[in-house]
Parts: sequence; structure tokens; C-alpha cells
Amino acid sequence: MGIVLILLLAVIVLFLVGGFVIGFVLELLWLVLAGLVIGALARLVLPGEQTTGVLGTILAGIGGSLLGGIFGDVLDAGWFVTFLIAVAVAAGLIALLSSTRRTATI
Repeated sequence: MGIVLILLLAVIVLFLVGGFVIGFVLELLWLVLAGLVIGALARLVLPGEQTTGVLGTILAGIGGSLLGGIFGDVLDAGWFVTFLIAVAVAAGLIALLSSTRRTATI
């Protein structure tokens, strides 16, 4: 009887932990996919020419999406404000990458 109770509690704990992990992974996946779009929008928002490539733009968008999602959760903001924060953070990252990137002069 004691073994059955321990196994039952272990299964319940595994289901709870598994549900938490799956929910966390799905939220991260959503933030990464949204980051692709956010990177493109952030690049459109910045004036002038940026020297950041496509991969840098995508990575800045993913970073902006993750940081914007965290800031939005901390501020308990709605989805639209979180989206605007993510675009602003991604634009800042792209501007930072563009300013630190060296260009070859011939």
C-alpha cells in the first residue's frame, strides 16, 4: 500500500512539472517566433542605413522579444504595450550592433 501511494504521488508530481515545462517551452517558442517579426519591424523603425545583417537583425529581434516579454510581465502590461516594448528594445539592440560594427574602408 505504501509503494502504491508513493508511485501515485510521483506520477502526480511528474504531471505537474511536465505541464509547467511544456508551458514554459511554448511561451519561449512564441517569443522567438514573434522575435523574427519584431526584428524586421525594429529595423523599419530605425532611420538611415543599418550595417547589421539579416542574422543580426533576427537575433536582435529575438533578444528584444524575450526582454520585452520579461519587461511586459514585470510591468503587468497588456500584449500591445509588451509588443511596443519588444520593438523598442530590438531597435535599440540593432542600433547598438550597427554602431559597434566596423566597416571596411578601401
